[in-house]
Amino acid sequence: MTPAAGPGARRPASTPPSLRLERRLLREGHRLVAGMDEVGRGALAGPVSVGVVLVDAATATAPAGLRDSKLLTPAAREALAPRVRRWAVSWAVGHAEPAEIDALGIVAALRLAGRRALAQLPEQPSVLLLDGNHDWLSDPREPSLLEEPQALPCPAPPVTTRVKADTTCAAVAAASVLAKTTRDALMAVRHEEHPHYGWAGNKGYSAPEHLQALGAHGTCPQHRRSWRLPGLALPTPRQDPGARAAAAADARGARKA
Repeated sequence: MTPAAGPGARRPASTPPSLRLERRLLREGHRLVAGMDEVGRGALAGPVSVGVVLVDAATATAPAGLRDSKLLTPAAREALAPRVRRWAVSWAVGHAEPAEIDALGIVAALRLAGRRALAQLPEQPSVLLLDGNHDWLSDPREPSLLEEPQALPCPAPPVTTRVKADTTCAAVAAASVLAKTTRDALMAVRHEEHPHYGWAGNKGYSAPEHLQALGAHGTCPQHRRSWRLPGLALPTPRQDPGARAAAAADARGARKA
């Protein structure tokens, strides 16, 4: 969905995301429509983060330059983020930490981070747009996949999935920018605590300096130890094949960005 972008990030697409779908849903009777997107799914270290942005019938056209976060340079994302925050009716970013990813698996961790984002909003949407074709926010076995039902702090509204929503729907693109800039700032702080992994630059993804540091120093508490982490001579315990596949896909996307 939203892998890390570096200095060689692709140029923004010529057609910016719009509020076309959001406004259609508003005309159908929804008062608040949410866009949601995640970042950090394929990282080796740090949290998975989920942004949510609310729009309503009075929301203006999206800020100029808005794109899915992976299509923007770091400087462009940072310049855009405060404009997105002012534009949105409300917004939030939720996180699930590495230990939670290890304990729950990546899909349940995404769900937890998304519900934490929703719980921070002053009002709840009646419909939510989600990038892709898989609704990872809802759980048919509500209230939770977790052992403690109260660990999911907020129910999910009805979800509409849309492939490429992060490039076509302004609320989803805005959520991706806020999730990415928030997570990047967290990883810069955590870099100060564990500087040899290079997280200030690679944000926890599988960049060469990160892999070399894993080989030299092993893991730290910020690593997802249930995954088969590259750079280690021996696999880490509690392998999660689904998480490994997601990590590989997102890491490939990060290298291409």
